[in-house]
Amino acid sequence: MGDGILDGRAVIVTGAGRGLGRAYALDLAAHGACVMVNDIDAAEAGAVAGEIGGKALPSTHDVSDPAAVEAMVEACVREFGGLHGLVNNAGLYHESLPWEENPAAIQRAVSVNVIGALLCQAAASRVMTGGGAIVNASSGGMFGFPAVSTYAATKGALAALTFSSALDLEARDIRVNAISPMALTRMTGNALGRELAPSTSNAPPLAGIEDKPPERIAPLVTFLLSDLAAGITGQFLRFDGAKVSVVTTNAFADHPFATAGTWDPAAFANAFTGPLAEHLQPYGVERRLPPRARYGA
Repeated sequence: MGDGILDGRAVIVTGAGRGLGRAYALDLAAHGACVMVNDIDAAEAGAVAGEIGGKALPSTHDVSDPAAVEAMVEACVREFGGLHGLVNNAGLYHESLPWEENPAAIQRAVSVNVIGALLCQAAASRVMTGGGAIVNASSGGMFGFPAVSTYAATKGALAALTFSSALDLEARDIRVNAISPMALTRMTGNALGRELAPSTSNAPPLAGIEDKPPERIAPLVTFLLSDLAAGITGQFLRFDGAKVSVVTTNAFADHPFATAGTWDPAAFANAFTGPLAEHLQPYGVERRLPPRARYGA
């Protein structure tokens, strides 16, 4: 703490009024950054900015509103002299089975979780003329948890955004990484993952989360926004406050394949009962195999 590795830097943290966003904002400021504390809850944004003091500015801009995002970035540049880091942390979480989904809830989640990140990245990357860094808050939910299909889809989108944007922004010296944090917040306090144990494990995936406060995650974000992370971009990192891991993305490796002289439905059936049968992949937190792989053709 207090090492000044972010002295002279200005960072926007969205969804910073509580939980992980608050922890990120406080830690970034402790390491020297000026922080725009963004949250649509004015009282919470103001409280966190007050904790930080003179190096913070509260923001109630709605990240799903293009004009509001532009205004937020302009305010950061005007008040702090530039923008060097962005943490796309704002997000909405809800649980619902697919056939019980509320269309309005789906649209709002996509607007905040996905469109908000896209808008913030677009506006921020235009003014990060001297380089910078972006951290996207993805989630382990994207790997497949029951009853969170909408949330999982939005967090999967942030991972894809990270990989593509890292390619586009490298020439501008802007690094882009994604993180999947595991910490106890208001969002995870009653999450299904605290109770549901996968068939392949004796414990729920979020077991022990009550001992993982947001403050333990914050140093990873501070690191990724600092020069200590120079050369690290396009990565997806999982972190629970104790163990950090790189999520592999070997999408273009040599995968199992089958060929046929002429492809028709029968030829595909032969491929998936033949050479591809043993390569069907497990899916979701339960690592559940497709029925054909479990029970045979």
